[in-house]
Amino acid sequence: MHIHPLITDTETLKALCDRLSTADFVAVDTEFMRENTYWPELCLVQIADDKEAAAIDPMAKGIDLTPLLDLLVDNEDVLKVVHAGGQDLEIVFNLTGKTPHPMFDTQIAAMALGMGEQVGYSNLVESMTGVKLDKGARFTDWSRRPLDKRQIDYAIGDVTYLSQIFPKMLNKLRKTNRGEWLDGEMERIADPANYVNAPEDAWLRIRPPSRKPEVLGRLKAIAAWREQEARSKNLPRGRLVKDETLADIASHPPRQQSDLAKVRGLAASWAGNDIGGRLMAAIEGAKPLTDEEMPAREDRKPGLTKDGALVADLLKLLLKVRSKEADVAPRLVARADDLEALAAGSRKLPLLEGWRYDLFGKDALALVEGRLAFTVRNGKMVMSAVEAA
Repeated sequence: MHIHPLITDTETLKALCDRLSTADFVAVDTEFMRENTYWPELCLVQIADDKEAAAIDPMAKGIDLTPLLDLLVDNEDVLKVVHAGGQDLEIVFNLTGKTPHPMFDTQIAAMALGMGEQVGYSNLVESMTGVKLDKGARFTDWSRRPLDKRQIDYAIGDVTYLSQIFPKMLNKLRKTNRGEWLDGEMERIADPANYVNAPEDAWLRIRPPSRKPEVLGRLKAIAAWREQEARSKNLPRGRLVKDETLADIASHPPRQQSDLAKVRGLAASWAGNDIGGRLMAAIEGAKPLTDEEMPAREDRKPGLTKDGALVADLLKLLLKVRSKEADVAPRLVARADDLEALAAGSRKLPLLEGWRYDLFGKDALALVEGRLAFTVRNGKMVMSAVEAA
């Protein structure tokens, strides 16, 4: 494979992307920093097919990333291969409002091949190629310039090995007829809706201090305020105001701006400055949540009685058994919430459709409906059909 020198100009980048535009697939990875900013700061992009690989410096003076972004989000003929690519997709979405498509995530594929849940990249590389990666540059400051050779070599390795691993995984998926298992999962991670951080929904990521509609209404309002302030200042949310402080303000709102000086976690200067004034405006403009907006109780899932919880436990056991037999990660087959929903009576679930139904859902439904039972034979647990009374 030909490894290009670090690309720092638009002309070279365009030539590379023109060649890659006819490839069957490209492996993609990014290096970024987000410790001190709201928006992740893109510091390096690595890309490869089966013939060539390059690292691109998005911080280089005058470089235009349009050819690369067009390749990623507008070229439907080239498959984009990533490993645990959620944050990479988020960065592309922030830059374009779109996500790379079509997608293939090797971490998800590893689940279908029985290699465990959330397998790390270095472990995957070692498992499939025998190569032990040097992790020395993993926690480097990618925003500092110039980048040294070790940093660039480390970054390039993330896509050169990925381009070797992908065809092997694809071949295994074809041999086991599991390629179709991943279609829905790949479409799900590529859905742009996953990467939209709407200010009005920011409160849902904060542990609620109570279930009072007026408290949650304030939490919703001030969480949206924080999201907008953090974006405008390009600061991490928690550096502006921590979640715990927002929850405390929602429960015990200050009556006037001068009271902000008494709130633990806020700078005393907020008692008289503009940002404190905007916070007070958000508090004063908050409205109690309506019945439709109130979140579901996590501790009391609808319809899941004590007996239902026991049934859900049996379903989890059945999932472990069936997943072990099929050599697939249980998380790919069904999630805990879906098992509890099935035990509570729901029948519109992913595990009751397609390959999941054939592998697990059919037996899970039979267990819930009393047509399947666990028994022990010769010291081994087996499932047996229950005869109708």
